[in-house]
Amino acid sequence: MVLYTTPVLNINLKKIAANYALLQQLSAPAAAAAVVKDDAYGLGAAAVAATLYAAGCRHFFVAHGSEGAIIRPHAPQAEIYVLQGIGEDSLEYFQAAGLIPVICSPDMLAFWKQHRISGIRPAIQVETGLNRLGFAVSELEQLSAADRAEFSYVLSHLSCADEQAHFMNARQLERFRNIKRRFFPDTPATLSASDGVFLGNDFHFDLTRLGAAMYGINTAPYRENQMQNVIELKAPVLQIKSLPKGEFVGYSATFRAPHDMRTAIVSAGYGDGMPRSLSNRGKVIFYHNGQPCFCPILGRVSMDNIICDITSLPPESLHTGDFGWLINDDYTVDDIARDAGTIAYELISNLGKNPRFIKQYIR
Repeated sequence: MVLYTTPVLNINLKKIAANYALLQQLSAPAAAAAVVKDDAYGLGAAAVAATLYAAGCRHFFVAHGSEGAIIRPHAPQAEIYVLQGIGEDSLEYFQAAGLIPVICSPDMLAFWKQHRISGIRPAIQVETGLNRLGFAVSELEQLSAADRAEFSYVLSHLSCADEQAHFMNARQLERFRNIKRRFFPDTPATLSASDGVFLGNDFHFDLTRLGAAMYGINTAPYRENQMQNVIELKAPVLQIKSLPKGEFVGYSATFRAPHDMRTAIVSAGYGDGMPRSLSNRGKVIFYHNGQPCFCPILGRVSMDNIICDITSLPPESLHTGDFGWLINDDYTVDDIARDAGTIAYELISNLGKNPRFIKQYIR
């Protein structure tokens, strides 16, 4: 008898590369950078960066200097930009790995001037309406011509690009154009992340920054998702049980059987990154005669287990040790995030970094 107990996360690097290629085409003639921050959204920055570098990507963005140092061996000739910028605690990474800081404030610019790295020209982030990181116009006015000539790119970030008709898109585009025209007329520019790619050429400038869409997430929900799903998560059935009418299920007894039922106890829970908000809302997929059967989650999601209703499955079609699917092409990260009341970005980040999975790459 073969028995499995551990969840398995499959990450399809070929599909990530295919998504990058499609987004690259949509971005043209702008260059396309890959955003591999947060360990490539939890999916493994080293493996993802190596795959995309082999596919021709030569611009990468990370959040911290330590992340840039991790991918440098896998992207030896690439430009690696660090979105959180540079400070005393990260200077060593920039020096050792030849990273490019994105300067977001006058204080950071002053630090850079004290610790310039030969051969590196930083980027500058400007504020256009997100009101997060970036120089305000009043701060840009204090820069000298020599200061403005420091930068290899001028960068900003859209706040509402996932809504095609949102007024903020046109507002930020106009502000960005005005800032570029006034302060950086000859400096290459980058405004759009994944969602901005779908807004059209006006938003592309010289470089787009491909993140969530590259990992299969629908960043433009007003249109059909053109991206391929890149992850599959499955977990084995530890036990199959009968549930008599009137019995309760799980912590806090939040589900009571309205009739005799059969349940499967699946080896995954919130300790594996499955949102507890899927309690009495999510589903596990089993297959019968090649067709998906969506089995509702019953009761609370616990740390290590999910209990689901398999009453509709023929008894002979499911056995202990068989796998149920929590994410796949029939139930994508966008689908499960919707059911959990969260966003797919948060979900894959939490799932991908979980050490309890058997993580497998499809190359």
